[in-house]
Amino acid sequence: MRYPDGGGLTADERVRRERVRLAAADLIEAGASDREVARRFRVTRMSANRWRRALASGGQQALVLQGPGGARCKLDASQLRVLEMVLDAGPVAAG
Repeated sequence: MRYPDGGGLTADERVRRERVRLAAADLIEAGASDREVARRFRVTRMSANRWRRALASGGQQALVLQGPGGARCKLDASQLRVLEMVLDAGPVAAG
């Protein structure tokens, strides 16, 4: 499978990103602009603004880690095994 850990981020990387969001929240609450937050944490102003809106609507809890994103897999265990075998065999084997 390509992304067994959900979207390609490891648990450590997700925790690191959460720390960045929470540190940015402290800066936002101190009155920093989106531009300042973006420059300080090397993110886009759009991300800084998204964090500001989440902070305003749900407090710091809105910026806490919520696990890997994306939809839940709808395949059961046996279907996943078949899919893994097909992917491991490669495109030539599948025709």
